[in-house]
Amino acid sequence: MTAPLRIGFIPLVDAAALIVAVDKGFAAAEGLEVELVREVSWSNVRDKLNIGLFDAAHLLAPVAIASSLGLGHVKVPIAAPFNLGINGNAITVSPALHAALMEEIDGDRFDPLATAKALAKVVAKRRKAGADPLTFGMTFPFSTHNYQLRFWMAAAGVDPDEDVRLVVLPPPYMVDSLANGHVDAFCVGAPWNSVAVDLGIGHILHFVSDILERVAEKVLAVRQVWADKNPDVVASLVRAAVKAAEFIEQPENLAEATQLLARPERIGVDAEVIQRTLTGRLKISPDGTFRESGRYLLVGREGAGRPDPVQAAWLYAQMVRWGQTALSGEALKTAMAVFRPDLYDAALERVGDGHASPPFSAFAGPTFDPRDVAGYLASFAVGRRVP
Repeated sequence: MTAPLRIGFIPLVDAAALIVAVDKGFAAAEGLEVELVREVSWSNVRDKLNIGLFDAAHLLAPVAIASSLGLGHVKVPIAAPFNLGINGNAITVSPALHAALMEEIDGDRFDPLATAKALAKVVAKRRKAGADPLTFGMTFPFSTHNYQLRFWMAAAGVDPDEDVRLVVLPPPYMVDSLANGHVDAFCVGAPWNSVAVDLGIGHILHFVSDILERVAEKVLAVRQVWADKNPDVVASLVRAAVKAAEFIEQPENLAEATQLLARPERIGVDAEVIQRTLTGRLKISPDGTFRESGRYLLVGREGAGRPDPVQAAWLYAQMVRWGQTALSGEALKTAMAVFRPDLYDAALERVGDGHASPPFSAFAGPTFDPRDVAGYLASFAVGRRVP
């Protein structure tokens, strides 16, 4: 048995593999003693990981990259040997904004380009009327939520820095902020979109898989220097997470997994809400309308657990697009090196895992090619590039 590990997490369903690895005993079977520490904000998780109060963490994939590049905080190189989740976010809007969008929409309401164009019309009407800009909540400046909202809006010419307000809110506070009218919409991970719908205060407008087919959301993150000193522990953690993800993805284990996740000290919401997330069948409106997607959240299937450096490159490209950093070949190389398929493969004693990385595709713009980030970014009309 190694020394006890302290691992931080945020109460979100994409922490499932980490929680189940500990609570179902997969970590113990690997010789690990783990204390899971529930946190509220991503800045807390990042800071405690960076200074060594956490040995590992459930972390936003872009934060791992930003930390390695020294963006927005001190520079602490991070290694991500396992993807905790692919996709899993959704955009939820207030009943008033939903009604306004549906009034303006021309086309399929599940088509993100149609809703983005409707948003552009709503924004223009509000400006003409002298109304305050719409306010959208997202979880962190370096987050998929931020980039997903921006990608969606900008496709219809809505400038996320000029035409609306984007504000940072911890995931568990999103619902209250929508209920109190502090935000008109938010992008957050499960279960908080479903909680808003169940309370009758929100409509899920889009699953992020409508916007980006497959995007790395959360990673199991460790400091690079710690990984170098503790390769066997890293391998054990990866194996435990893989076994947990495989357990979660088996339909016969769904009830047990959701009960583990629902406990107050873990995610702390009704098990039925978590089950909806894991099965990809979500109630999207207070009237009881349901929508289903096999790509809503990937925990272990379709090679989701194996880190893909192309995903890291796309996230870095978003940082460049929105003015968080300048484009640099060296920085791109550093960003891609954060995602560690080599550590994943070594832990499982595999040469690859049999899943070819699919091309990175979205509802708008060209197919992403990490060999030509500049060309990719030049194709977009709206952005905030650093000169």
